[in-house]
Amino acid sequence: MQKIITLTMNPVLEKETSVAGIRPNTKLRCASPIYYAGGGGINVSRALKNLGAKSLCIYLAGGSTGNHLEQLVSNEGISQKVISVRGRTRDNLSVTDTVTNLHYQFRVPGPRVEKKEWEQVLKLLEELLTKDDYLVASGKLPPGVPPDFYVMVSKITDEKEAKLVLDTSGKALLPSMKANIFMMKPNLAELSILSGVESISASELEFSAKRFLKNYSCQVLVISLGARGALLATKNKMEHISAPTVYQKSTIGAGDSMVAGMVLSLVQGKSLSEMLLYGVACGAAATIRPGTQLCNKNDVDDLYDWIKNKNVKRAKKRLN
Repeated sequence: MQKIITLTMNPVLEKETSVAGIRPNTKLRCASPIYYAGGGGINVSRALKNLGAKSLCIYLAGGSTGNHLEQLVSNEGISQKVISVRGRTRDNLSVTDTVTNLHYQFRVPGPRVEKKEWEQVLKLLEELLTKDDYLVASGKLPPGVPPDFYVMVSKITDEKEAKLVLDTSGKALLPSMKANIFMMKPNLAELSILSGVESISASELEFSAKRFLKNYSCQVLVISLGARGALLATKNKMEHISAPTVYQKSTIGAGDSMVAGMVLSLVQGKSLSEMLLYGVACGAAATIRPGTQLCNKNDVDDLYDWIKNKNVKRAKKRLN
């Protein structure tokens, strides 16, 4: 049976709080913090859990924050394989100003990962991956991990006849393009970097997607466009889905929720068009929840039905 395995090389302990007014040079009395397990692949596993699906979550963790992170993942009932590192897992802070309703995110780099530590990840993948499994590698690489690490990962997925789903950024983005990728989900800024241009306009988007597929070994490209939805591109297909208009409370984890929905759809045997619809619904659903709660299945189902009906009506209108 197909497994979904997520990989997070740079996980994070997310701490959220709120305060009535942010002012300099004064003590700010914050609300009691709420903690979440975070990082690309961990968020994908959490979103899959919210959608009623199972996954195996692989990540690196170290120090007291790493122990806290492991406990949080366990509390959510997510299967996990943790590789211990000497460094201390990073912790990020998110603060909402309840006076202005503005959200502030403070991000710190991850710990330096030693060669013997990231090599353990590759060994574990060799042990766990089997034919037709989906490996979702998501998030930036921490210091110490080679920029072409995901290329090494792709060699294992190729050997095991598994499918690599990649969603990365930063120093790993360009080197990872030497990998054999089943599906990739860049945003517009990341696609611009991969295309060697400063920006991509709406009129240039489809051309840029076609050029990407021609230049790189990737079967399915999904470009997330935020509030504008997403574009699906393969060698034989080009499809745009608009996102529903919702009241956004947080955009944290929207991309990870989108990836979770798309991979779940593929495991369930749905078409690429249905995959895109469900992925956009998951991404939108994540934004209507505060903080890093990610998508909620009831919200996703409602938004999926709304998007699907809207697209059916649009198709009928074109035919008439």
